[in-house]
Amino acid sequence: VQLQASGGGLVQAGGSLRLSCSASGSLHSLSVVAWYRQAPGKLRELVASIISGRIENYSDSVKGRFTISRDNAKNTLDLQMNKLRPDDTAVYYCNAQSGNVHYWGQGTQVTVSS
Repeated sequence: VQLQASGGGLVQAGGSLRLSCSASGSLHSLSVVAWYRQAPGKLRELVASIISGRIENYSDSVKGRFTISRDNAKNTLDLQMNKLRPDDTAVYYCNAQSGNVHYWGQGTQVTVSS
């Protein structure tokens, strides 16, 4: 499975962005799909995930502001980000898992100005 992320950019605090990840193969068969992010000087962290096609999980820092969604027909994984804050600035990566195998997209930069 190859993943291609898009939709990043520069936005002011309080604004919104929508990230999209397109997959070359079927996402439907993958047990976990997720978005991670990595800020400068920090470890990559899990932002949101969908487990077994229906269980959504969010990190405490984005809960209530971000929404993850998948479209199995289009093989896409989206992340709607609202009420963005400067500490959301990071490179965002889409991820898919099948068993112990992880697939990663190339990352898309999100910069939130204060």
